[in-house]
Amino acid sequence: MTMACANRGIGPQGGPKDETPPKILKETPANGTTDFEGNTVLLEFDEYVQLDKVADNVLVSPPQQRPPEVKAIGKRVIVRFDGEMIDSTTYTIDFGSAICDNNEKNPITDYSFSFSTGPAIDTLQIGGQLLNAEDLNPVSNIIVGIHSNHADSAFEKLPFSRIAKTDAQGRFNIKNIKTGTYRLYALNDASKDYFYQPGEGLAMYDSLLTPSCYRDLATDTLWKDTVTQRMVEGERVRDTLTIVDTIITKEKTFYKPDSIVLVYFKEDKVRQYFIRAVREQRHLFTLYFNSAQHDLPTVKPLGSDWLKYTLCQPSENNDTINYWLTDSLAMSIDTLEFELTYLKSDSLYQLQPQTDTVRAVYREPRLTAAARAKRDKQQQERVVELKTNTSQKFDVYVPFKINSETPIDTVNHDMIHLYQMVDTVHKPLKFTLQADSVKMRFEISQPWEPEAEYQLIADSGAFVDIYGKANEKQTYKFKILSLDQYSTLIVKLDPYIDNVVIQILTEKDKVVRELAASAEGTKFEYLKPTSYYMRAFVDLNGDGKWTTGDWATKRQPEPVYYFPNKLTLRANWDFEESWDIRKLPIDRQKPQELRSDANAKKK
Repeated sequence: MTMACANRGIGPQGGPKDETPPKILKETPANGTTDFEGNTVLLEFDEYVQLDKVADNVLVSPPQQRPPEVKAIGKRVIVRFDGEMIDSTTYTIDFGSAICDNNEKNPITDYSFSFSTGPAIDTLQIGGQLLNAEDLNPVSNIIVGIHSNHADSAFEKLPFSRIAKTDAQGRFNIKNIKTGTYRLYALNDASKDYFYQPGEGLAMYDSLLTPSCYRDLATDTLWKDTVTQRMVEGERVRDTLTIVDTIITKEKTFYKPDSIVLVYFKEDKVRQYFIRAVREQRHLFTLYFNSAQHDLPTVKPLGSDWLKYTLCQPSENNDTINYWLTDSLAMSIDTLEFELTYLKSDSLYQLQPQTDTVRAVYREPRLTAAARAKRDKQQQERVVELKTNTSQKFDVYVPFKINSETPIDTVNHDMIHLYQMVDTVHKPLKFTLQADSVKMRFEISQPWEPEAEYQLIADSGAFVDIYGKANEKQTYKFKILSLDQYSTLIVKLDPYIDNVVIQILTEKDKVVRELAASAEGTKFEYLKPTSYYMRAFVDLNGDGKWTTGDWATKRQPEPVYYFPNKLTLRANWDFEESWDIRKLPIDRQKPQELRSDANAKKK
């Protein structure tokens, strides 16, 4: 007898995947009800439903200090308001994608429910888009709201009159607005109180808005597909052509304004405070702050005055500060105790002097006698390690950089030699060695000749650090790239605008070069032959960098613009591009391939 496996392809396979969202069968009260006196809304569907991320998806306008209870039971969704309803007010419940079917979680989208506690439903709307001020990316999941109170203080003290939330494209539509004149804001409402508090991201529209509507004719196009057949290499091929079937004209209500652009920014008001002191090595301890410090803190030793035997090495923005101990007696102290005086933010982000008692503690690691002997030998034999940015192919515009892991006390310039290879001869060159404040970073800025070969030799003992250790002899060879391996881009602003800074961007929207614009044309030399994009900002305060906005002074962020097209550069070519930075509205400038949700990056 022969036996075989049953064919698993035969029989019920479960059918196609359900991709249909639930359908609403009944709304109680009816959508658009007036003179509503209850506190509960009941929605009935054609299938079992569930709720997804109610707090993120469901938005009630006007905003509620105590959010309504929203729950799903079987084929019903129940919304129950907590508290007294406001008289003669239109309430709107935007469900977003909260309501889904029970099996595949197919959501109902763009569903909103409205009712009024007065005799009429308010119908006006304000729509637009929220863009990140620095890079013009859309910003999602941000509250956009209006105030009928035009005082600036309303944004700081009162909840919004009506609200909406931005979608993945940064778009918003505030619905059911009363006739009147309003101020418009956006707010990353971390505190969930619907008004601005210091530290929250925001956007502010400079002008008052008066929403309106009108009726007009609108066209809608219906399409149909036609199929033709043809023979290609002996095989019959079907071609589908989509053509216009019918154009329908009907009357429609249009709401204005519907294309407001808000620029979203975060202020420079970051809470400033001291984090900790870390001492992992006897000869070094580090102070960490959470943000940039305008001035260095004051350190006052408690006990012996070891501070005069330290070398202070702050980071560029003073948020990380190294203190190198140069005295063996100071190093031998396991706990360095001191008073640290610095500026700390209060609850209103105002900087106030703060003094803390701080201990920088060194804990000797537990080592075996053999391991300790090995460590001590390594420390005795330690040499100054020099790291450079050399490579076989060196860019013509890049300075030669030398980095040391410890501060250098003495540089013996006569023991450092720079040569250019001319034929087979080492031609010595004069050069200047520039150092940072603690002599850990050195640069040689030299007019390199394209295609030339160079050699830098640091003899043994050329660099001696603050602990008396010296480098071993090092030789660095490098060759400069030829000019035909670069591209040149000349950008002319037309019309020319003062105080503009032009930035060259990678395909990942990262800045690779920037220059202040010139009326004659801004010349970017030595660009790698690849694809780039361009961004510009108007440097209104003249500090050479993009500056964000400020709510206290009602200052908008410095304006940002994008060149709308990709630039593809070829080697050994000069490209010239004319750019009217204000030709297109800013919501249409940024190339689509560069756009991403500015808020999604932080999730």
